[in-house]
Amino acid sequence: MRFELTEDQAMIQDAARKFADDRLKPHAASWDEEKHFPVDVLKESAAMGFAGIYTREDVGGSGLSRVDAALIFEQLSRGCVSTAAFISIHNMVSWMIDTWGDEDQRQRWLPKLTAMDMIGSYCLTEPGSGSDAASLRTKAVRDGDDYVLNGAKAFISGAGASDLYIVMCRTGGDGPKGVSAIVVEKDSRGCLLAPTKRRWAGIPSPPPWCHSKTAACPRRTVWAKRAKASCSP
Repeated sequence: MRFELTEDQAMIQDAARKFADDRLKPHAASWDEEKHFPVDVLKESAAMGFAGIYTREDVGGSGLSRVDAALIFEQLSRGCVSTAAFISIHNMVSWMIDTWGDEDQRQRWLPKLTAMDMIGSYCLTEPGSGSDAASLRTKAVRDGDDYVLNGAKAFISGAGASDLYIVMCRTGGDGPKGVSAIVVEKDSRGCLLAPTKRRWAGIPSPPPWCHSKTAACPRRTVWAKRAKASCSP
């Protein structure tokens, strides 16, 4: 089967290639060496439409396809693999809220995410469940109008720099059907970010996203407002 790009796709590919050559490739080595997280350049990528590639246009997204996204990430990776990888993670956060969130959530967060005025991370991996994601143990229990999260996440790209975290957690029984997604803002009560020595070049040492018990919150860790701060597929 022969596959050819459309005229629009060719233009998108060229724009991503130029951005990678001009804004990523010249700095990639120094970013790795200095462990620098280039927030300013991430915002420039948002101005190109790369922060909400397959997010709907009414909230600032580009409304493109997954094929278009693949073309963009392929070209960005030519300049800096780790920066391109993080942009793909940010896009996943935007897409999840756009797809599964209610209208209030979409309007509350997506205009800022698609402009990179807010940075988003996706929190799935745990110390005891990486590849076997359906075995995650972080729990969310409803407490009145809130959800209370208890657990630990590990190797979360962008943690510490991000403003918004989609946390995969267990609200039901074992297995994938018991897992929900809850949106947690960085200043949520009880949220603790602790760095580790391990790192992925160009991304701040992927730290564990920890919800550990503290003196201020001896029995509860992270509070997320019900409905207004959670979305579940």
